[in-house]
Amino acid sequence: MEADRTRDLLRRAVGGDPEAAGTLVDHHRDRLRLMVRARLDHRMRARLDASDVVQEVCLEALQRLPGYLEEPDPMPFFLWLRFLAGQRLGMLHRAHFGAQARDARREVPLGRAAWPGVSSAVLAEGLAASVTSPSQAASRKEMRSRLRATLDAMDPLDREILGLRHFEQLSNAEAARELDLTAAAASKRYIRAFKRLRGLMSAMDTGTGPVAP
Repeated sequence: MEADRTRDLLRRAVGGDPEAAGTLVDHHRDRLRLMVRARLDHRMRARLDASDVVQEVCLEALQRLPGYLEEPDPMPFFLWLRFLAGQRLGMLHRAHFGAQARDARREVPLGRAAWPGVSSAVLAEGLAASVTSPSQAASRKEMRSRLRATLDAMDPLDREILGLRHFEQLSNAEAARELDLTAAAASKRYIRAFKRLRGLMSAMDTGTGPVAP
């Protein structure tokens, strides 16, 4: 239904409906905020909120929307918004930290090297918060610490696809496109990475100790 609504709003925006254009951008604001929050450097959060970045991205998107609508074969609309957000995050990180913004643990070997990678801390927090088992819930702090260590030790692509699928709520097809992988390769990476984290969480629940990274 979300895809149908996006298509309808795009059709109306092409027809020159300014209200539809604004609604189209606003409709994806929450998903975009998840993406920004997952990649905004923790050192910047005291000065800059993810919502502020999203607001800037939405304003830029409205300015550039006519060009997007004129493309003969544009990328899916949300992925275009995500692309704009990634560019802005890269610019903000470079402006705040310069060369210090580089973190080898979060780099993904793709053409979008200027984008910050997904934060292990944010992803670990989200995974730990999803726990419903009473025994696991009682030790969320320890779980977050171990999950973060495991995520930091992962191949950057495996960590990235976990962020795309679990935190940013992208479909497998969308994640594959973003990482320049086939759908089968993206699915395989996601299953492998998720099993590794699931093993760690299960081990903590049963008291058998952490799974080695």
